[in-house]
Amino acid sequence: MSEIDFDDFLKVDIRVGRVIRAEPYPEARKPAIKMWIDFGAEIGERKTSAQVTAHYTPETLVGRQVVAVVNFPPRQIGTFMSEVLVLGLPDATGEVVLLSPDQTVSEGGRMH
Repeated sequence: MSEIDFDDFLKVDIRVGRVIRAEPYPEARKPAIKMWIDFGAEIGERKTSAQVTAHYTPETLVGRQVVAVVNFPPRQIGTFMSEVLVLGLPDATGEVVLLSPDQTVSEGGRMH
C-alpha cells in the first residue's frame, strides 16, 4: 500500500446524496442499476450506474442516502453517461454493499 499526502486526499470530493430515481440497466455487460442522485443545491442532481443488483433493486434504492466521488470526469458506461462514482465494499462473495451514513445527513455533505 502506498501512502498519499493529506492534500491528495482533499482532492477527492466525496459527498452524500439521496437516490431520487433508479431503474434497471439491462443493456449493461453485467447486471447494473442506473441511479439519479440529489447532492443538494451546490452540486445538484448527478447520475451513475452501479453493479449492485445482488443486494439492491431500483425500488430499495430510491430514498436511500449513498456516498459518492463527485469530481471524477464523466465516464461512458455502455449507452449511459456516469457522472459520479458511488462507493461500496465487497461482501463475503465479492458483491457490492453501498456505503451510506448510519444517520440522516444533509445532501451534499462532504466527507472529512
